[in-house]
Amino acid sequence: MIWSNQSKVTEFILRGLSGSSELQMFYFLFFSVVYVATVLGNLLILLTIVLEPRLHSPMYFLLGNLSFIDMSLASFATPKMIADFLSEHKAISFEGCITQIFFLHLLGGAEIVLLISMSFDRYVAICKPLHYLAIMSRRMCVGLVILSWIVGIFHALSQLAFTVNLPFCGPNEVDNFFCDLPLVIKLACVDTYILGVFMISTSGMTTLVCFVLA
Repeated sequence: MIWSNQSKVTEFILRGLSGSSELQMFYFLFFSVVYVATVLGNLLILLTIVLEPRLHSPMYFLLGNLSFIDMSLASFATPKMIADFLSEHKAISFEGCITQIFFLHLLGGAEIVLLISMSFDRYVAICKPLHYLAIMSRRMCVGLVILSWIVGIFHALSQLAFTVNLPFCGPNEVDNFFCDLPLVIKLACVDTYILGVFMISTSGMTTLVCFVLA
C-alpha cells in the first residue's frame, strides 16, 4: 500500500466515548440495541420494496437505495465501536483507519446526492404528474443512483488524495470512537493547516451545491 511506506505509525488508538468501565458497559448495551434496530429496520424496508411488486416505482426504488446507504453508514464504524467497549486496547490499524475515512465520505457523499434525487422525484410527481412516468423512467432512476455513487467516490478520493501520503511518526491517539479525518490529519508530523482548509472547503462546497439543487 502507498501509505505503508510513508508512516512509522502502524495503528491508531481510539479513545472512544468514555474511560469509565461502568459507562462503557452501558454504551455497549445501548449502542448494540440501536445498531441492531437500525440495520433490521433498513433491511426490512429494503426487502419489502424488493419483494412487493406494488412498490416497484421510482419513489420506492430510490427509498430502497437510501435504506441501503443508511444501513452501510451505520455499519462502517459502529461494530468496531461496540467491540471496543469490551476491550482495553482500542486500536485500529493504519489501513483500517484509512478505510473507515474512505467509506464515511463515500457513503455520505452518495447519500446527499440520493436525497437530491428523491426531492427531484417528488417535484416531478407534484408539478408534472402527467409526465411523471416518462421523466422518472427506470433508466433515469438507475442513472441517478449511479451518479450518487460516482459523486461519493470522487468526494472520498478528494478527501484522501493527500492524506494517505502524510507522515505519521508521533502521537497516534484519536479522540473519537472512529477515524474522523480532521482529527487524524492533526496527528501528522507536518503542518496540515492548508490541507485542513482544503478539505473543509471541498466538503462545504459539495454540501452548498447540493443544498442549492435541493
